[in-house]
Amino acid sequence: MGAKTTILEEIRRFPGQAGIYYHSLTTGETWGYRDTEPYLAASIVKLPLMAAILLWKSRGQTSFDDPVTIREDQKIPGCGAVQFLNGDVTLTVGELSKLMITISDSCATNALFRHYGAMAIHEAFLELGMIGTQFNREYWDAERENRGINNYFVPREMGCLLQKMYDRTLVDEASSEWLEQILRQQQINHKLGGYLPMDYPMAHKTGDEEDKAHDVGIIFTPSPFIVCFAYVGPQMQAYEDFIRRSTRALAEENGGTDLPSPSL
Repeated sequence: MGAKTTILEEIRRFPGQAGIYYHSLTTGETWGYRDTEPYLAASIVKLPLMAAILLWKSRGQTSFDDPVTIREDQKIPGCGAVQFLNGDVTLTVGELSKLMITISDSCATNALFRHYGAMAIHEAFLELGMIGTQFNREYWDAERENRGINNYFVPREMGCLLQKMYDRTLVDEASSEWLEQILRQQQINHKLGGYLPMDYPMAHKTGDEEDKAHDVGIIFTPSPFIVCFAYVGPQMQAYEDFIRRSTRALAEENGGTDLPSPSL
């Protein structure tokens, strides 16, 4: 059996909500399973927020040099480094953006969410072609979460965003190149990259919570491909291993996992 058949047979057996979107950037082959559904997002919505910031930047509506202050009482636990800095912290939009993507810093993300506001983010998402993907509240906002206000992403929408980035049509060529390079520096690599050689080239964003296991990205095999995994349910660790095994199988079918030889 090919990787597609094996993956689709196994994913159907997971309890909860499990989905995948696949697109070959060489042949155009596309398939998926429950890939148009909205999933509770964990950290995945940090990726489209970054795309929105690049959209505003291209129009002169924001700058990477704009300062943003995070008060001590606005710091939250979870991923990231900002929470460990003493007192009020002022960083630039560019610095916060890099922290948001490379180490999934949630304090940095919340600061950017407050800086731009939910309505502007919503409008930018729609302009970028994301209907079901929504960034509705800050991280660790228990009051809004208890009211059912949550963040969501749609695997196929993330795949389309990544394809635009690869095609250099996400906002513009410079924005697409910048986003790809920052996604290549993402430090949380135990899912898509778990069974690939260390430092294998990929541009991706993860999302993790106690019952969520997501990873969306481009794997730069000889025939590059996009794959977006989503899971909300009771078998997070098993699904993470499924991501690792599936990504490896897809990589083998797209030219193998040998690292490119260093140029002389």
